[in-house]
This record gives sequence, C-alpha cells and structure tokens, in this order.
Amino acid sequence: MIEVRQGDGPIVLGLPHTGTEVPEDLRRALNDRGRALADTDWHIHQLYDGLLDGVTTVRTPIHRYVIDVNRAPDGASLYPGQNTTGLCPLTDFDGQPIYRDGQQPDAEEIAWRRDTYHAPYHAALSTELARVRAKHGAAILYDCHSIRSVIPYLFDNTLPDFNIGSNSSTSCAPAVEKTVDEICRAAPGYSTVLNGRFKGGWTTRHYGRPDQGLHAIQMELAQATYMAETPPWSYDAAKAEPLRAHLSYILNALQALVFTGDLS
Repeated sequence: MIEVRQGDGPIVLGLPHTGTEVPEDLRRALNDRGRALADTDWHIHQLYDGLLDGVTTVRTPIHRYVIDVNRAPDGASLYPGQNTTGLCPLTDFDGQPIYRDGQQPDAEEIAWRRDTYHAPYHAALSTELARVRAKHGAAILYDCHSIRSVIPYLFDNTLPDFNIGSNSSTSCAPAVEKTVDEICRAAPGYSTVLNGRFKGGWTTRHYGRPDQGLHAIQMELAQATYMAETPPWSYDAAKAEPLRAHLSYILNALQALVFTGDLS
C-alpha cells in the first residue's frame, strides 16, 4: 500500500498528500465537494521525479480526506487558534463540509483509518530514515507539499511561492535551513518565506531531531508555480521546468551537506 523507492543517498522525500485513492465506501459518504478532492497536492511526485540521483521516496496513494498522514495521530492541532484541517478532515481548505449529512467518521472509524493508513506510512518513513542514517551518519527528510496560492479560509492575501518550514528553526541543523532558504531567495521571479504560515507539519516536527542526526524540513509550494489552480488541475510543464531546476539545486545542495560533513 505504501510506495517506497529506496535510494542509496542521504535524502528522503516524504510524499504524504499526492494520493487520490479513496475507498469506495468512504467515497459514497463524501458529498460532491468532497469527491472533487480539491485539496490534493497535485502532481508533486511528478514534479520531484528525477531531480536527485539516489534519493529515497515514501508515498501514500491514499487521499488526505481519508486520513491526513501529516497530522498528529491523536488529532492535536498543528496551529492552535488558526483555521486548519484535522486528522480525518470534515471540511475542505475553504471551510466547507466534505461529507454528506450524518456520514462523518466516528471515533471508531477514525481509529481504524489511523491503524490502516497513518501508521503504515510512518512505519515506512521511520524505516527509511533509520536505514539512510545508518549508512551516512545523518539523514535529511525533505517533506514535499503544495497548495493553492489563494485560500482566504487558511491565510490572508497570496501565498509566497516557496514556503519553507523548519518548526521555527528547530527541526534541522542551521546549515540545512540556510541552504534551502538562500537557494529559494536567489531564484529569480519567485517569492520566499521561512516559517511563515506553514512552519512544518507533524512529520517535520516529529522526525526533526538534529542532535540525533535526523534533519527535517518542509517545502510548501504555491501550486501556481507549476500547474493550474482550478479544475482539472493541469500540470504546466512550461512553468514546472524552471521550478524543477531550483528544486534540483536544493536537493543536490542538501545532499552535499551530508557528504561533506557540513551539517553543523
């Protein structure tokens, strides 16, 4: 169920939100808005494909409306006091219900989804990070995300193109954060923010233990940088290729930090 592609390098890409699979019984419980799956991180696995030799990837094909594997398993909010979506979302990013009346998951259903989909994803991710760290002495988890650039329910105005999250500079070594931030800010025509609206999800916060050789950083891309932000959510190769060049530069630079021992 969990798609793992093992590489021999020190970088692991997390792909938690690119899946579009929804079990049929759950799909019947969703309303038309839910079935549209509008909050998918569309095409992210395609965008990152082939950017770094030897990279490891961990992906779940299950859609985030089934369960969000980038949320705490106990359902605790990542951003207390701000609008967000939960472990098993009941609304979309616009704050609108995604279930038919009376069809929302109860506590038993949520527990089943957690055991069936959330736990296996993180078991695979943990295994790959441990393998990579054992081989290289350090591992960098680069968590790959994207979102529409204008969502008033979640944030004001237009989102920057590159949204870097390091849990307020705690989930990775300073060199990791600095490398990603400097490359993004040097990219002509793109805007960047560090630890802005998106500081890193549960994955980044949970695995980022730089004192133990585990470094985690999240990249939330504005979808306008590589695709159409309206249905049918088409991939735009003309936009994507320049972006892919910058993303490849980031991943190769992070890998070099491990190979050269410059993670301090």
